[in-house]
Parts: sequence; structure tokens; C-alpha cells
Amino acid sequence: MKKKKPELLAPAGNLLKLKTALAFGADAVYFGLPDFSLRARINHFSWQELAEGIEIAHKQKKRAYVTVNILAHNYHLDKLKAHIKRLKKLKPDALIVSDPGVLKIIKKQWPKVEIILSTQANASNSSAVKFWSQQGIKRVILSRELSINEIKEIVKDNPKMEVETFAHGAMCLAYSGRCFLSQYFLSRNANLGDCVQPCRWEYEIKPKNKEESLIVGEDKNGTYLLNSLDMCLIKRIDEMIKTGISAFKIEGRAKSVYYLANVVGAYREAIDLHYNKTKIQERKKKINFLYKELETKLVHRGFSEGFMFGNKKDNKQNFKDSKSTPNWEFCGQVIDCKKIEKDKYAVTFKVHNSLKIDDKLELITPSYNLKKCRLKEMFDLAYNEVLEAHGGGGGQKVIIYFKTPVSVYSVLRRRF
Repeated sequence: MKKKKPELLAPAGNLLKLKTALAFGADAVYFGLPDFSLRARINHFSWQELAEGIEIAHKQKKRAYVTVNILAHNYHLDKLKAHIKRLKKLKPDALIVSDPGVLKIIKKQWPKVEIILSTQANASNSSAVKFWSQQGIKRVILSRELSINEIKEIVKDNPKMEVETFAHGAMCLAYSGRCFLSQYFLSRNANLGDCVQPCRWEYEIKPKNKEESLIVGEDKNGTYLLNSLDMCLIKRIDEMIKTGISAFKIEGRAKSVYYLANVVGAYREAIDLHYNKTKIQERKKKINFLYKELETKLVHRGFSEGFMFGNKKDNKQNFKDSKSTPNWEFCGQVIDCKKIEKDKYAVTFKVHNSLKIDDKLELITPSYNLKKCRLKEMFDLAYNEVLEAHGGGGGQKVIIYFKTPVSVYSVLRRRF
């Protein structure tokens, strides 16, 4: 039997991010409201926006998954029934859940809903996956601590269960994200979606007399002892597809639309290359190019293959700093494109950082085509010529003329 093409699943921290992810090739998006989602602070969805996001995905014949994945306390349960009742009316394709108690209430409230087991539940073996299948779970997001061989065994042992794995994004020092440092230091609970990421901090140990401080470091590289490298498995897409994995997940509901455009676009291209019967050498060359784009033009903490392919003895921590800063910056995103005359299109950009006349730019479109251009002229919305524009105050809007149409949600960047 021919294997189904794996789903590319992208995060959405707001409606614009959701639209961008779908435009750049995501098959599905995941998002939720702050109260029951593991993104409580950087999460801009209201009930109205949640409904709109689900509708947008469905109109494009794509899927929308709503997160209800906190590790709940008793005081959450009183609100949960009303929450599920409202979600039921919006008809998301599935709910992502980690807590058995929450699962029990949802199944009673909404027996026919499809449930995806969150990575927070730490499913890391075939027996656990079989157990969750017996509870009515249709898909399991496996622990990030598994190797590719362990995943193969789980898929083989559970042929009726959909298996989802992370392919790109931040790793956590705790087991599948179940960390208590944020709660310990600042009373902001990571398992309720309010993590302040203490793993990215620089640490010092100070002696009792406080007259001098001792810098903590495992080696000469410094003090970021807990700061995990980011996962990037784009070079391993072919091997992952062959295991029978049902969905590849991108982490990052707090990331920018620029990040989403690049990562979703790159992984969409990588997955499609596998199915387009591209010659091996040509595919390898393209994948290496995509990897380089992600490595050199996005903010990240350095890349690792995590536990899936990485040797357990390999370094998976970034001891140098909390993150790397590329010499490229996000300049703006297309919000409109209108044909003015033959071979002339007025493209409206919402500026993110800044744009200046004579900038050398790269335009990234949803088909992940990269177009180099030099900014010769631009105009405000009243068609007055301007020499520069800035992202402050919600983002200035400018019009730039192109000879060909430019897709909405395309992003623009500039080398420093």
C-alpha cells in the first residue's frame, strides 16, 4: 500500500502567523487560547480569532489543531467544561492534549473529537503508544528524546496509530519540556504555558562574601550551561519519511512571521523533493542549500540533530551565548499586490525593521523562490515618494513597484 505523504505542521502565535504558515506550505497549523495552551504569554488568540483561524484553514482544505495541553490543576477543571463546549462549536480538526484528567473530561464532553497526544505526555515506547490508543487517541506526538530506530519500532508496532515527531525548533533541557525552573525562580509555570526560559540565561555562582564572583563554565566556552542547541532535521527528511512518520512538526509559536516563512517554506520544499522523483544528487544539493538558508539567515542557538540521529556523546548545548544573530534582518512582509498596468504591480509592504533607498534586498515568496533586487524607489500609501521607512508604531506601510505579481505574505530581508 502506498504510504500517505506526511503532514507538515506549523505553529501559529497569532492570525498573521497562521496565514503566513499556510501560505508557505503548511498542511496544518496548531494554536490555542492562553488559558489551556502551553503558550500563555506570547499568544494573541481570542475566541473570535480562534474561530477565524479554523475557518481560514478549512477554506484552504487544510487542518487546524487546537492546543489544550497544559498539565492541569484542580482549579483549571472548573473552566474546562465550558471551554470544550465552546471549542466544539468551532469544529477544529483535533485537540492536542497531555493531561489524562483533561482527556477524560474532553471525551465525556465531546466523545467524537479527535485527540492528539502532546509531547508533554512523554510517549517514548510502543507499550505507551498502545495504551494511549486504547484511550481513543488517534495520533501521538512522540518524545523528542527518541532515536530514529526507536521511532521505526513504535511505528511498526502501532500500524493504526498516527505518529508525529518534531523536525525543527527549540530543544529543552527538561524531558520533553517538563521543566520546573521557571516556576522555581519566578513562580511562572512552564507546564501551564508561562515559561520564562531560564535555560537561556547566563549563570554565575557567587561566594558567600560577595566580594568576587566565580563564572560557572564546563569548559572555556562559558556559562550557558543549560542552553540547548535547536533541532534541525531538514537534511534527514528522506530517512524520516521512510520510517512511516505521519507528521513533521515545527516548533515556535513565539517566532516571527519571517521565521515561519523561511522554516515552513524550506521544509515544504524538502518534503516535496522526496516525492517529485528528483535525482539524488540534485536533491542533496537543494537540501544543502535549504539548510544553509536556515543556518545563516535566521536567529537560532546553533543546530543539532537532537536525539533522533545525534550521537549521545555529541555536544547538544550552546555554551557560548543564548542565541546567534545572523547578518540578515527581516525588513517587511507583503500585505497587498495590485496590477497597475502591463508589467507593473503595486506591492504594499508592512515594514518590520527599516527600508532605505538603494538597499540590496531578497524577496522570499511562498513557493520559496528567492529574488534579489535593489530598492530604487518607494512610496507611502498616498503615493508620495519616500527615501526610508521604519517598523515602529505598528509598522509603516509602503508601496514598491514590481514587474511581476508578488504573493501576499511574501517576506523581504536585507543583509546588514
